[in-house]
Amino acid sequence: MLRLSVALVALLGLAGSPALAASPQFGVGAQYDTTHVYVAPDDVDAFVKSFLATFGGTSTKQVTATVTPTPSSTTSQLLQTPVGTVSLFGFKTPIPYPFGAERTGYLVTDLDKAVAAAKAAGADVIVSPFPDPIGRDAVVQWPGGVNMQLYWHTTKPDYPAFAAIPENRVYVSPDRVAAFTRAFLAFSHGKLVSDDKKAPGIEIGLPDGTFHRLRIESVFGRMTVLVTDGHLPFPYGREMTGYETADLDATLQKAKDSGAEILVEPYQSGDRRAAMVEFPGSYIAEIHAVTAE
Repeated sequence: MLRLSVALVALLGLAGSPALAASPQFGVGAQYDTTHVYVAPDDVDAFVKSFLATFGGTSTKQVTATVTPTPSSTTSQLLQTPVGTVSLFGFKTPIPYPFGAERTGYLVTDLDKAVAAAKAAGADVIVSPFPDPIGRDAVVQWPGGVNMQLYWHTTKPDYPAFAAIPENRVYVSPDRVAAFTRAFLAFSHGKLVSDDKKAPGIEIGLPDGTFHRLRIESVFGRMTVLVTDGHLPFPYGREMTGYETADLDATLQKAKDSGAEILVEPYQSGDRRAAMVEFPGSYIAEIHAVTAE
C-alpha cells in the first residue's frame, strides 16, 4: 500500500482518490528500470567505453532495430552497471517524435493495465502501446511535462539487484509539483521520504539561495523532484539520473581517464557530496557519494 501520513495524503489531494484506492502496483524492481540515452551513432562506442570504465558492468550485444511504432533504425544495447542501467540508442535515421524526450523506461508486469493505471492517476498517454522486437512499449507524460516509457518483455528478464539504486532527477515548476507528485505516488504506490522547502541552492548551481526538493522511493527506485523557476545555470536540468558511488573522487578520476568531462567539481550539501559529469555523446549525469555531515 501507499505509505503516506494522513496529513500528507490530504495535502496532496489523494484522500478518496479512485486511482489510489483501486490501482494495483505494476512495477517489477529498480534494476529493471533504465535511463534512456540517445547519442549520435559515431559517439556510441566512446560512450559505452567511458560509462562502463566509470561504473563497471557490461553491455549486451549491440543490435540494429526498429524500436519505435513508425519506421526508424537505431543501434540498441543495454549497459548494466552496479549503480544503474542505460538503454543506449544511436539512431541512424531521424528520431520519430516524441522519442528522445522520454527519460526512463520502467518495466511493468502488464503493459495495458499499467497504462490504464497511469491514466487514472493523471498521466497522458502520448504514445499508445506498440510492439517492439522483444515486447511492447508505451510512453506516458506526467503533469509537469515529464515523459517516461513503460515496457513489457515477452521473455521475463532476470537482473541482479543494484549495489546502489540510482535516482531519477525530475525538474518541475512550482505550479505543477503537487499534481506531479500526487499522480506519480498514486501510480507507483511509493512514499515521500523527504520534502525540503529550503534545500541548499548549491544543488542546482545557485549557492546563494534555496529551493524546494522532494525525494520519493517506490518499487521503481528513487526519484528526486527539483522544483525551480527554470533560472538554472548549465548543466542543471540537463541531467536525468543521479548515480551513487562509494568513492566519489575515485569514480570521477575513472570518468576523466575514460574521456568524460567534469562540468561541476565536487561540492558538499548535507550528507551528499556530488559532482556533474558529461560523458562522450553529451550525456550529463549527477554522481554522488553519501558522507557523514
